[in-house]
Amino acid sequence: MRITHAEIFRFTIPMYPFTIATGTMDFAQNIFLRIFTDEGMHGVGECSAFPMITGETQNTCFAMARDFAPLWREKDPLQIEERMNELNAFTAFNTTIKSAFEMALFDIASKLAGKPLYQFLGASQKKALETDITIGLGDPEEMAAKALEFRAKGFRTLKIKLGKDAKQDLKRLKRIRQAVGDELMLRIDVNQGWDFDSAVFALQQMEKFNIQFCEQPMSHWDDGLLPELRNLSPIPIMADESVFNHYDAIRLLEAEACNYINIKLSKSGGIHEAIRINKVAEEFHIPCMMGGMLESRLALTAFAHVATALDNIQFYDMDTCMLGHKVDPVTGGVTYNGYLVELPDSPGIGAEVDEKFLSGLEKVIV
Repeated sequence: MRITHAEIFRFTIPMYPFTIATGTMDFAQNIFLRIFTDEGMHGVGECSAFPMITGETQNTCFAMARDFAPLWREKDPLQIEERMNELNAFTAFNTTIKSAFEMALFDIASKLAGKPLYQFLGASQKKALETDITIGLGDPEEMAAKALEFRAKGFRTLKIKLGKDAKQDLKRLKRIRQAVGDELMLRIDVNQGWDFDSAVFALQQMEKFNIQFCEQPMSHWDDGLLPELRNLSPIPIMADESVFNHYDAIRLLEAEACNYINIKLSKSGGIHEAIRINKVAEEFHIPCMMGGMLESRLALTAFAHVATALDNIQFYDMDTCMLGHKVDPVTGGVTYNGYLVELPDSPGIGAEVDEKFLSGLEKVIV
């Protein structure tokens, strides 16, 4: 089997405004691609550009995809590590767009094997994937109202975006806990928004609100302070933007800097590196979470396969396409059964994008 060509789309999905500490998003600025073979089989991949975290935009991903595709022409798509080594040798970083290319190869390989991706990755059966639902950063009353809305829809775990001002964040969290009561699990995500002193203040004050964990309280350049913060914090610390690859995981875990790690394919560059990060975490007895950026249900389905295959992934932040996407252009893929994310049984990733939606997008064939 040989790769013949790739179709690359600017996969822009309109959203209702969604705000975190680093900015507000009105569109999911994604890339969708198909990699075709000479045996009539193709694989699909998707990534979501999040410049505040990875430094990539939809424009850079689109340009790099056009550069990457010729490197694989007439190559074997089943040699996944070799193909990714070619991309890594061509350019450093650019993990977001690399993850979409690798996803497409895993789709081809698992389709050829006749297995859903989670089985191709070694899992024998599915497991329950209970997602949280995220509340964007805003006014305390608005956030509390959104929390009540999600509680009414049956969600049991809320992920709350904070990080603009520690004292105001305390008011936000207090108001949300007052609104929903004690039965819901609360997680907080600061997206690097606090400095060290603010993080110490906030985390110590927030202990009374029964928080499951705090995700990425400080900027990644303050990683040297994370061990001290972890010791001072009554709330467990989850590293996100501080861990792009398994070398980052080793660095943080040897320093005893965090309790958990959030794995995202757009940060790690794809499934292989996500597996490596998880393996390091498992060796240190550190559970992981599977998260994402603003992907559609296509990439989300790939996330769910990976989370199913890795037992050490114990938390699931898999609400990306529920965060205000105005349209759902995906056919097949995961379905939401309330707060449970359920995988399809078809070979490969098991998702595609509707042709009518694609017809309105900018596209190149390389």
